[in-house]
Amino acid sequence: MVMEEVFVKLRTLQDILSDKIELEHKVEEIPKILVTQEELLARLKRSFIEKNLEYEKCRAAENEYRSLLFEAESNRERSEKHMDAVSTQREYEALDKEIRDAADKEQQYRKELQREERLLTELDEQIKQGAALIEQQEKDLDERRRGIEAEVTEKKERIRRLEEEEQNLIPGLDPEVLFKFERIIRNKMGRGIVAIKGGVCMGCHMVLPVQFANVVHQGEEIVFCPYCSRILFYEESGQDGENYFDIEDSGSLSDLDDMEEDEYDDDEEEEESADIEYEE
Repeated sequence: MVMEEVFVKLRTLQDILSDKIELEHKVEEIPKILVTQEELLARLKRSFIEKNLEYEKCRAAENEYRSLLFEAESNRERSEKHMDAVSTQREYEALDKEIRDAADKEQQYRKELQREERLLTELDEQIKQGAALIEQQEKDLDERRRGIEAEVTEKKERIRRLEEEEQNLIPGLDPEVLFKFERIIRNKMGRGIVAIKGGVCMGCHMVLPVQFANVVHQGEEIVFCPYCSRILFYEESGQDGENYFDIEDSGSLSDLDDMEEDEYDDDEEEEESADIEYEE
């Protein structure tokens, strides 16, 4: 397979892999949408349980105050009946005190009982509202879950079709290159193969070494950018036709040495000339 065909395949595969990876991420993220709603439902259920416990506690207190009130009323009535049989002042004062104490307790227990009854009514209403809200939330959550399951199923089907297209493309491609290529796409936001224009990588916009750029231009092998690791292919920039560099035109380290030697020789000639003039 010629390299041009390989690059065409890789560019097509790039689109397929990008779409597949994006869909895979969405499949992973979609269930997280339910987390907030599930947490809300969990809080409602905890509150519902706490309200029921509070209601039971209040119900027990109500029964206790009702019993205490009944006992206080019975004591007062009993003492009042005994009042007709009192014969001495001391007995009268003692019985009168019992009646007053029983009446005070009766009044206190009646107030406490009324407070607990009001609280029971409020709690009963809150529990009913909580139960209705939980029921509605569970219904909404079930509907949302079914919708998400359908969405996930649809996206998984699209992933399956993309994988079929991928399998149709990969024959003839180097498995190691494919492995690196997919990893690059996952790490580089869907771009695993990019053009080189004017010696610049269009992926990371770094200027590439001249000799390296020429290797890409020759198109005889798979070349990875040394900076961003993407696969590179040559593309005309539209400026003055040919866009690659000529190593001979660009010079080399040996050329730079020659230039320095020439400059050094010129400096020596100037110094010799100056010495002659000085001696004269």
